[in-house]
Amino acid sequence: MKIGVAGSVGLDHLMSFSGKFTDSFVAGSLEKISLSFLVDTLDVRRGGCAANISFGMGALGLNPVLIAAVGKDWPDYDAWLTRHGVDTSHALVSKTLYTAHFMVTTDDDLNQIASFFPGAMSEARNLDLSAIMEKTGRFDLLVISPDDPQAMLRHSELCRQLGIAFAADPSQQMARMSGDEIKLLIDGAAYLFMNEYELALAMQKTGWSDAQILSRVKVRVITLGGKGAKVETATGESVQVGCPKENAKTDPTGVGDSFRSGFIAGLAWGLSHERCAQVGALIATYVIETMGTQEYRFTAQEFIDRFAQAYGADAAAEIAAHLKK
Repeated sequence: MKIGVAGSVGLDHLMSFSGKFTDSFVAGSLEKISLSFLVDTLDVRRGGCAANISFGMGALGLNPVLIAAVGKDWPDYDAWLTRHGVDTSHALVSKTLYTAHFMVTTDDDLNQIASFFPGAMSEARNLDLSAIMEKTGRFDLLVISPDDPQAMLRHSELCRQLGIAFAADPSQQMARMSGDEIKLLIDGAAYLFMNEYELALAMQKTGWSDAQILSRVKVRVITLGGKGAKVETATGESVQVGCPKENAKTDPTGVGDSFRSGFIAGLAWGLSHERCAQVGALIATYVIETMGTQEYRFTAQEFIDRFAQAYGADAAAEIAAHLKK
């Protein structure tokens, strides 16, 4: 299964705050906020939605094609992703701009406040998906993760024109995109990824009801934080999976991206939606246990053993055949 992953590549600035953001919010005074949080730690790590998703797929033995605009500081990151199974040969390298930067502060309850500077990502609208597929071959699935909004809309429109299955993942760009843009992005998607808040925001911005959004896609995957994820279709299929027990709650950055990487790997393996969501949930658990979105490590046997602990031996046997030991 040939899979393209379009979206952002960036550097994550991960900060931790000892306390709760909500303790600094004053009820009745939220219309004007001026707050500063003294952070305890700062880690700079590789990140970006498309890079995180691609890395996770590579960790599971797949070879996704990264479709992204990257900065002139790209070579080191390029080498890293290539070593971990990602085809980076079609990235658009900016001649003037640096790679995007994501800055996020996490409090003791794992709530986050973040900002994103696009940098070279703003050139993603110049990517020619048709030209890329002339070299790679037609994609069986294109993942459209957060990116320059014009690029996201161009990718989804081309997929509809060519009959290419695509997975719409607006997530962080939901706040920036208008209701009409969100409609254009998700309409006709084979898969739609959102969390609960993003679904509510999509309903507010588009004016579509929950059922109307579901009717516009083939499969909708809603992540539920620590409660796992729910997969549903307009035809009535619905399955919910829980999360494996984590060994630590270190940092939640990239958890959603990693879930997507596992889910899509399951699709490539021909697994049921339940198994896909379980693979995604386990990858997400590895990420929350580590600082950084691409710092987790496991052997095939370790992954299978932990999967069995969480979901049973029969479920583990289904995925074992697809992991290289």
